[in-house]
Amino acid sequence: MPQVHNNNKESATLMDYLKTWPLFLLPQHFLSALMHRFMRIEATGFKNFQIARFIKAFNVNMSEAEREHPEDYRHFNDFFTRALKPSVRPDHSSEQQLCCPVDGAVSELGDIEGDRLIQAKGHYFSLSDLLAGDQALTETFKNGKFATIYLSPRDYHRIHMPVKGTLKQMIQVPGQLFGVNKASVKAIPRLFARNERVINIFDTPAGPMALIEVGAIFVGSIETVWHGEVSPPRRKKVKYWNYSGDTTLEKAQEMGRFNMGSTVVLLFADNNIEWSPAMQPDVPVKMGDVLGDIKRNYSA
Repeated sequence: MPQVHNNNKESATLMDYLKTWPLFLLPQHFLSALMHRFMRIEATGFKNFQIARFIKAFNVNMSEAEREHPEDYRHFNDFFTRALKPSVRPDHSSEQQLCCPVDGAVSELGDIEGDRLIQAKGHYFSLSDLLAGDQALTETFKNGKFATIYLSPRDYHRIHMPVKGTLKQMIQVPGQLFGVNKASVKAIPRLFARNERVINIFDTPAGPMALIEVGAIFVGSIETVWHGEVSPPRRKKVKYWNYSGDTTLEKAQEMGRFNMGSTVVLLFADNNIEWSPAMQPDVPVKMGDVLGDIKRNYSA
């Protein structure tokens, strides 16, 4: 049965457009480069003050963190990409289920309608655009399943594997750095296909999977555990890395991280998985929650 869960969502309002139009005027990459440097200032008093202020402003639960005090971090980025205690994000999924890869909130999920994914009510974008025009990948995921999960600044910003996977390819796609909050998603057409992103392709027991890390304004960097920092550097052309199958990550293992808030898009091939009925737009999620069921099994 087709899974599309957005029918009751609101279209963009005038306020959404007023909040987002300044993003078209800002020097997005310049400001993000400044943020990248700002977040790595090691002056003790400065970084402790900024971390403590952020914890208070966003009500961050530091009892979950491996290091609970601002003084324990080298700089703000070290705090922002903090590790959690292993016990606070257990994997609740079974062997035949997918686990949620991040903390955040579901933005959209459902079926890929041919080459179309829904971004928000009234907004679609193409699978081909999202995958940087790669026709082989587009054919792989046509009529498949997608899920978009938004990470706010207060969330845990490490990304984990929803299922065991063998790395096949990584693609860095240059682009804009629009914000990815609710207002931007509703008001900016083709947002996720316009923003800078890193596409990671895996072979999994659920078939081919794309885990896409979407950049945004002030997202200072995007990283993977096998490569390190992928962005920056920021490129003018699409960059490909192909892998021979030597890198396999276990389910729930860390695969990457963001600086500042952003979005993860998951793609699976046709009829291989079914999203959990509990996963609906705007539902908050934690890493390790049950994301869906694996309907077909493939060797990973």
